[in-house]
Amino acid sequence: QVQLVESGGGLVQAGDSLRLSCAASGRTVSSYAMGWFRQAPGKEREFVLGNSWSNIKTYYSDSVKGRFTISRDNANNTVYLQMNSLKPEDTAVYYCAAAIAPYYTPTSYDNVNAYGYWGQGTQVTVSS
Repeated sequence: QVQLVESGGGLVQAGDSLRLSCAASGRTVSSYAMGWFRQAPGKEREFVLGNSWSNIKTYYSDSVKGRFTISRDNANNTVYLQMNSLKPEDTAVYYCAAAIAPYYTPTSYDNVNAYGYWGQGTQVTVSS
């Protein structure tokens, strides 16, 4: 089992940067594909980006490409989401997710069913 806890959300202004953390426990997530998703009020959960377990490939939604990046700190079993040039439309609850199994390569990283473990989410609010 993998437990995930996100942190780092908050209220920022448009154009600011923010880094979210996803601390894992239970198992080492260095062997898991990881994803970040977000959900705005009244909307469905939306794919943000996905990172292969090898950390070689990262897939981005068009809405965040060039602004958001993912990084891993294997020593601390933590995954980060760096968000730059934030926009009001980035306002949402952000979730990190680990794939259904170690060394599993999702067919589609934007498919929520590829992920078996989810954090509780952290709120990001971007004011204009």
